[in-house]
Amino acid sequence: MTRIDHFNNPHAPKANRIVPATSAVIENDEGKILLHRRSDNKTWALPGGTMETGEGIGESVRREVKEETGLEVVLESLVGIYSDPKHVIEYLDGEVRQEFSICFACKVTGGKLQISEESLELAFFSPQQIEQLAMHPSIRLRIKDYLEHRLQPVIS
Repeated sequence: MTRIDHFNNPHAPKANRIVPATSAVIENDEGKILLHRRSDNKTWALPGGTMETGEGIGESVRREVKEETGLEVVLESLVGIYSDPKHVIEYLDGEVRQEFSICFACKVTGGKLQISEESLELAFFSPQQIEQLAMHPSIRLRIKDYLEHRLQPVIS
């Protein structure tokens, strides 16, 4: 389903849903961060997605990472909770979601890196390389917050 991210856009449609979602920052031994290029909007993003009924938030992030990357992870820390009402995601079916995403730092424990139907590419990038990638500002913010190695998670 095609999506349009609106961020600080005064002409964006009004949200009609809030959907819990997760995302994961996965860093390799070289200090590079795993990103996937989304098949729905062609931008680079952290692995993640919406929480399903009947699962906990930890289950959600582990499932989404496994589905999108083939990797198994353990949650290490909370990067932040992102719920900016000026970020809405519009879908062609009329749904307009207000962002509500919880981002975790995760460590790989198993699996094999593989592309899913939600991803066009998977790759690890240095922070300098990430600056050059096509990416939504909300994803760039989560990566920036992670790289600041804060003692407390961001809550916005």
